[in-house]
Amino acid sequence: MAIRGSDICLILIAIIFPPAAAAMITGCSCDLLINICLTILGYLPGHIHAFWLIYKKMQAEERYGRGGFRYVGSGQYEPLYAQPGGVPPGGPNYGATGVHTFLFGSFRMSLMYGKEKDADHEIDNSSHPGFISFFAKLPPKSPENGTLRLFFRGEWYSAHGPDALYVATHLFRTNTVLKYLGPGGKHGLPSVTLNEGQAKSFLREALTARQLKVEIWAPEAGQGKKATKFKLDKEASPGNLQAVEDLLFVNTDILSAPIVMAIKITSSPMAQGEPSKARTKTIGIAYADTSTREIGVADFVDNDLYSNVETLIIQLSVKEALIPTGTIKNNSERDFELKKLKEVLDRCGVVITERKPSDFTAKNIKEDMVRLLSPSSMPSTSSADAGVVIPELSLPAAPSALSALVSYLSLLSDPSNHGTFSIRIHDLSQFMRLDASALRALNLTEAPGNIGSNKNTTLFGLLNKCKTAQGSRLLGSWLKQPLVNLHEIRKRQNLVESFIDDANARRILQDDYLKMMPDMHRICKRFQKSVASLEDVVRIYQAILKLEGFITTLESVDTSNDEYKTLLEETYLTKLKEFNDSLSKYAEMVEQTLDLDELENHNFVIKPDYDARLQALAEKLKDVRDGLDEQHKKAGRDLGLNLDKKLHLENSQVYGYVFRVPKGDSKVVTGNKGYFELGVTKGGVFFTSKALKELATEYQETTEQYQKTQSGLVKEVVNIASTYAPVLESWNNVLAHLDVIVSFAHVAVNAPEAYVKPTMQEKGAGSLVLKDARHPCLEVQDDMSFIPNDIEMIKNESEFQIITGPNMGGKSTYIRQAGLIALMAQTGCFVPCSEASIPVFDSILCRVGAGDSQLKGISTFMAEMLETATILRSASKDSLIIIDELGRGTSTYDGFGLAWAISEHIASEIHAFCLFATHFHELTALDQQIPHVKNLHVVAHVSKADEGTRDRDITLLYQVKPGTIYDTSVRAASFSSLRLGVCDQSFGIHVAELANFPENVVKLAKRKADELEDFNTEDKHGEPELPAEVVEEGTKIIEELLRTWAASTSRDDGEDIVMADDDDDSNAAAQLAELKKCYERFQPRIESNAWVQSVFASLI
Repeated sequence: MAIRGSDICLILIAIIFPPAAAAMITGCSCDLLINICLTILGYLPGHIHAFWLIYKKMQAEERYGRGGFRYVGSGQYEPLYAQPGGVPPGGPNYGATGVHTFLFGSFRMSLMYGKEKDADHEIDNSSHPGFISFFAKLPPKSPENGTLRLFFRGEWYSAHGPDALYVATHLFRTNTVLKYLGPGGKHGLPSVTLNEGQAKSFLREALTARQLKVEIWAPEAGQGKKATKFKLDKEASPGNLQAVEDLLFVNTDILSAPIVMAIKITSSPMAQGEPSKARTKTIGIAYADTSTREIGVADFVDNDLYSNVETLIIQLSVKEALIPTGTIKNNSERDFELKKLKEVLDRCGVVITERKPSDFTAKNIKEDMVRLLSPSSMPSTSSADAGVVIPELSLPAAPSALSALVSYLSLLSDPSNHGTFSIRIHDLSQFMRLDASALRALNLTEAPGNIGSNKNTTLFGLLNKCKTAQGSRLLGSWLKQPLVNLHEIRKRQNLVESFIDDANARRILQDDYLKMMPDMHRICKRFQKSVASLEDVVRIYQAILKLEGFITTLESVDTSNDEYKTLLEETYLTKLKEFNDSLSKYAEMVEQTLDLDELENHNFVIKPDYDARLQALAEKLKDVRDGLDEQHKKAGRDLGLNLDKKLHLENSQVYGYVFRVPKGDSKVVTGNKGYFELGVTKGGVFFTSKALKELATEYQETTEQYQKTQSGLVKEVVNIASTYAPVLESWNNVLAHLDVIVSFAHVAVNAPEAYVKPTMQEKGAGSLVLKDARHPCLEVQDDMSFIPNDIEMIKNESEFQIITGPNMGGKSTYIRQAGLIALMAQTGCFVPCSEASIPVFDSILCRVGAGDSQLKGISTFMAEMLETATILRSASKDSLIIIDELGRGTSTYDGFGLAWAISEHIASEIHAFCLFATHFHELTALDQQIPHVKNLHVVAHVSKADEGTRDRDITLLYQVKPGTIYDTSVRAASFSSLRLGVCDQSFGIHVAELANFPENVVKLAKRKADELEDFNTEDKHGEPELPAEVVEEGTKIIEELLRTWAASTSRDDGEDIVMADDDDDSNAAAQLAELKKCYERFQPRIESNAWVQSVFASLI
């Protein structure tokens, strides 16, 4: 390993002050913080850590070349350049050793010495005016409007205008990186430059995490470095990564499928007997995943809220939606429907792309699909009439959407797509229905743009112990597509139980096999596009070598249940054995053609003896190499210089193979006629001789011939490998399934308390009973001691439950954990309970949390009502509904009225399982009207009020329990042990104290609350409770009084009297006078009865 001057400087700095050396190597990173801490503990630990960082940096330079890598943390580096197919990065420094150990040892040396410093990423001043003029003429786009635009400038990228501001804020997190083009200083065009690694990383993040479309502009031909005019080179969106997949995702896994969906809306008159204006809304859907080359279609009737569209978007994890544009006037029925559809798409976080309505016509879709579909997806008929009998194209509206989708993705323009796609019909009813509110309320996945949070805060993060990218993608799909088929649910549960019982097999599969598996779907796509390299071929080969171990480990899974053994055989073993037989020839092909000994050096090359032409060129290169070595030694003798320290033989990017000596030794070259100088750089003086120049030219020519010959052989090998794509993709699906099942088993065993296998009941036939239920994400948080609760919802007895209790008592956690456990069970996972019996739910619908979208004109209360309307329209008797704090976004009276009406409708009309958490304590009276409504409360102990200050201490017990509890000296409220009953206070001021509100604010809140309580109860305090006989006697007195008054004002003839308006006042006065007479007659009896007096007092 060669030590350079920069390394010696770093070592000296590390000796003097270790953190300074760490900062120079890693920048502002965790490693710098670690070094500072170690140095504080003692200089020796800081020294050791700094020297270790320097050593790792030298290793990276040795492997990737100077400037050819970037630091990624923990002493690890990754290359900034992609290895060209079949051409290795090179061996050790030739000049330092005098011996070539590998054929292309010079490749890395060109990286080391051909570039003295990084390019100065600056736009040439002379090009400013032309580029500014060009940029001003571009269509206005910005990241705020959904599109990020970068300009490629050879070895680096630039961003300008709003894109530059966005990059400075979100990538560099400072505006000091901004530079302004043109006159006027900061009034010029904001610009920022990015190196290639930064640009690619940020583009990946923009597409996958920030849900932005991206455009990459490249210089028009013939402009050189001073380019002022650019053309759109690549364009991508979250649902369409095709153009940038090979640029951005070659060495990065795609953990979420880029699904793009096209939506076609048609309407027709309702059936006879319906209102004339009512229309049936039919939705045609087409979606595609270009990474796996899968197409799906669906056709269904939807309601005005587009509930089915929302469900489908959630099930498929759609990233982008294509919809037709509206009319110019924007006031037609189509515009109205599109507006509602956009609201649904916005709520689901989907990027919207508008297309011309003419794209949504199924004119040539049958012929197009015949060209795109693989033979296995085509009907078993001749190609001439295949389009007629493809069942997916017989749907009413979906083919029109499919036509728009194919056009947008430009699938037909890429010949590698022909004959590779599969198609299927997506049935909404085969999975549990989820809406966007349920996705947020249950924290199933990370919200878009929420980067870097604790992975255990979401269910996906908690369960994702998958070792492969395809496993992680499948897990995300399973969580949004819980099963409703009881048989399939039980099969998954039995597979999970098999790996729970055998911890050793589970560990071996995860650590020794699954961890080594590549993403074969993506490699197969590279095969089919003819852009794969020998590295891809080798990665598949290395996976095949693990296949025997897979089979052996699965056969050895220790389970006493014969049914489970049969299930493992059917699901995995039979298929894996077939794959092993089919892929044995692939392994033989790789072993015969590739030089496997070079894999240790990360070199992917064809064996020279595989082809006679390659062998001859390899021998010629060896002779040239020996000649170079002789010239190096000869020059050392002629000039009297040490080969290792003074005289170096290097492969320069400019001159080819040349000698280099330090500047201080340049005099020995100047006076020697056998050598002539080529150039001087900071690194020294380059020179050559006539013999060396001839050898260098011969080496370059022979190397080019070798590379050209090898490239042809590489193409042949890749073409052979691509024929195995169908088998590899089938194997990939089995691996993904196994990875998720093993991940479920891993999580179930390693939870704070082990998960249990739930007993699943037929849909509509069972009750929801959970013993010691826990919230799976909360129980794994640091410093959390979770208190479990029982949940018991008996059909027709307690299926609707109202939960009251104090703020921060745990009501929301209680109701959400019920939804999470039901969803986990229907994905086939074990659940965080001690015992669980769960019916199959057809949907989980949630109304939890407050959110608004002021930019879209949707208030908090409006968002709440939209979500609730979706529940009322979509729920069935087999649904699980979770509602938290409904009606709090409006006035108390309106909110309570809505909460009561919605609760009564769900309980009496829909009969769904429902958990309803509320602070409207009056709502608990609903159990008096509907027998299967039950009240629960969360438990908290509250001390007696202080006579002077009325202060009370509250202790939250986080328990949910039954029973009607009113204001006594010890009050129960709830969180982790719920009880049947009511809690009539929310203790909001106590929660404010927990949140560290200023003391004066808390005192003022208490005083005002007490004043309001006194105002409402001042007439009630101190009044003795009246006996029942007094109340009964008073009731009779009032009844007699009213009858007497009514008799005195009635008409004897019994006919209706029509009175003129002028007589109204005189008639009312007469009736009032008669009432006074009656009161005077009954006054002695009224004064003798306390209850009647209190009634009349309340009316005054």
